[in-house]
Amino acid sequence: MKSLYDPAVALAFFKSAGNPEKFPQGATIFREGEKSHALLLQRAKMYYVYHGEVSLVARKKIIGSVQKGEVFGELAPLTHAPRTAGAVAQTACRVIALDDREFHAALMKKPAFALMLMSVMVARLRHTIVALHAEGKLSVSGAWKEAAVFDKRQLADLVQGLANDPPLYFFRGSVIIKEGSTGVRMYTVLEGRVEVTIEGSKVERIGPGGVFGEAALLDQATRLASVQAETDCALQPIGRTAFLELVKVSPAFAEKMLANLAHRLRLLAARLN
Repeated sequence: MKSLYDPAVALAFFKSAGNPEKFPQGATIFREGEKSHALLLQRAKMYYVYHGEVSLVARKKIIGSVQKGEVFGELAPLTHAPRTAGAVAQTACRVIALDDREFHAALMKKPAFALMLMSVMVARLRHTIVALHAEGKLSVSGAWKEAAVFDKRQLADLVQGLANDPPLYFFRGSVIIKEGSTGVRMYTVLEGRVEVTIEGSKVERIGPGGVFGEAALLDQATRLASVQAETDCALQPIGRTAFLELVKVSPAFAEKMLANLAHRLRLLAARLN
């Protein structure tokens, strides 16, 4: 797997719009279940560790640590949902904080940073899936709520001139992606619905406007999941070169892709915790 993350570039990004904060050893940076309240001027933040170490805590157990040069806490400002874990200063530490508005402002100037953050999130997604499998928690009852990332007009405007592949059509029951295969394209659902499975366990249903297959384009590793046409469907393929270029030139595309990944990671992390 190839990581796109560069701590120096991340530091420059956070410095461009963020604010430095200090926490003594043992201080709580944010709590599990904490939710932002924009009207009360309490906005969710993500952080870059400039110095020190931070522990991530869920149900009073340490589930991970964040070292100098790494980022954490990005899910809440991207999804505007409660924190899936808390963060505590393992040592005295200095961080640079970005709330959702500051992150948006920085991304408008440097949309390419989204690729780095997506790379970090995909690595966490893969780790979470391994942990869920080990604990037998991959399978879920019922269906996930479908998240529409793009509308048709917006998608057409974005891919024009970059993703020139014509739409692909699949009959109900057709296999679109095989888990473990090499990924060369991502897809947006134009019509119909697809079903996502990991090791035979259904984990997601994706309808019009939803996207899938982007993870393998980011880290150039094998596919995380299999995808099958639940109904007859039409898909817009987007190759890796076009995907990378879309993120770099379009802050709107970058932000929507980040939010989509954050939503998936948050749902999986919540099940694990």
